[in-house]
Amino acid sequence: MDKPKNQIVTEKSIRLLQQNQYTFQVDSQLTKTEMKNWIEQFFDVEVEGTNSTRIASKKKKRVKKLNLNSTNRKKMIVRLKRNYFIPLFLSQT
Repeated sequence: MDKPKNQIVTEKSIRLLQQNQYTFQVDSQLTKTEMKNWIEQFFDVEVEGTNSTRIASKKKKRVKKLNLNSTNRKKMIVRLKRNYFIPLFLSQT
């Protein structure tokens, strides 16, 4: 099973942290169930639900009559149950 590639840090993902939702960029073949199981095992939390979306590839320049496209990406938003959290941003104060 592939793991999430990285965490997505945008204005929207920061706002979602207040609702106990975490955003990850994942392999395009990863399913919601696999993601849920991986998050629960790795971070020792309980997942309430997951949402996924595919990010469309962007067209690149045409080189020698070949259309080059960037790879398709997928992101998942994981919603945790109440009183659980993933320590992504820890304050060292």
